[in-house]
Amino acid sequence: MVTRKKLRVGIAGYGMVGTRRRVFIDKHPHLQTVAVCDQNFKEAGTLPDGVRCYPHYRQLLEEPLDVLFVSLPVYMAPDVTIAGLKRGLHVFCEKPPGQTVEDVERVLAVKEKRPDLKLKYGFNHRYHDSVREALRILKSGRLGEIVTVRGVYGKSKVTPFEGSWRSERRYAGGGILLDQGIHMVDLMRLFCGEFVEVKSFVSNRYWKCDVEDNAYALMRDERGRIAMLHSSATQWQHKFSLELYLTEGYLELQGLLTSTKSYGEEKLVIGRRSSSSTGTEREEIITYLEDNSWCDEINEFADAIVGKTAILHGGVKDALETMRLVYAIYWSDPDWRKAFRIRNPRLNGGRARGTGHAGGAT
Repeated sequence: MVTRKKLRVGIAGYGMVGTRRRVFIDKHPHLQTVAVCDQNFKEAGTLPDGVRCYPHYRQLLEEPLDVLFVSLPVYMAPDVTIAGLKRGLHVFCEKPPGQTVEDVERVLAVKEKRPDLKLKYGFNHRYHDSVREALRILKSGRLGEIVTVRGVYGKSKVTPFEGSWRSERRYAGGGILLDQGIHMVDLMRLFCGEFVEVKSFVSNRYWKCDVEDNAYALMRDERGRIAMLHSSATQWQHKFSLELYLTEGYLELQGLLTSTKSYGEEKLVIGRRSSSSTGTEREEIITYLEDNSWCDEINEFADAIVGKTAILHGGVKDALETMRLVYAIYWSDPDWRKAFRIRNPRLNGGRARGTGHAGGAT
């Protein structure tokens, strides 16, 4: 593809996420939004700022585009991503990358035929400053190596959003774990590498939808280290907490800067292991006041297109491994597996080992 001063961008899905993405797309010197689509547009037309609008993504793909952003519900996202790749477009798609592991495998098969195109998924949490600083400290070795990891990510309901699609399995594919907890799963992979064994409880007992409202998992990585995860839609006070305990200290990521502001201040707590019987007496606390993650994520994608460099985070193979781990959590609860016919996701090229006792599918 010939590099132009401005790459022509189309956005499929112009709701809350799509409109926010556009803010940062248009700030980049090599990107310009020229067309959007959304079901709320009743007919083709032009927005007041000159951007063309359509009610269907097929009409959008008739535009002479270079880049496609997919901000559609997950039941549509894989097919629209594939359609964009087949038209020779670079594609940025929101998470989750699909309803199932098989969805992402379908996308990968198409992408492998177009190695010249960039495909990136919106695993936005990797771009938060607290996460990036924690990763820098981990890689420096100054606090040693990871011993164990604990993560809690929760909100207060299975959100009925845009026609309640998020609370219906046929549209959403899964509940709180697939929709929100996938970010925590992805971060645990970022810090620990691949996991080879999972035990879990998965439950939909409180909200009684056909998707989960709580998932609890114990995961063992390739080096034998344990990560504990709780993804919840019964967390009455919204919470994000990721704790990394290392041989010489600890890193605690507390709170998260988001558009809702409901997860509290974003902080990184840094402590060094002490010989005292009462534990560490001194901590360093870094508080982050700005969220640059959306901007930085899009900048990396655009720079990879223009500079013809690799996608650093959120490539399709990375997304596939995160989806496999999510589905290993589903599969490892035997009752959940049976109730919803979950297939073994073959973690890390093998089979997910071990089963947990069911939390109880209703």
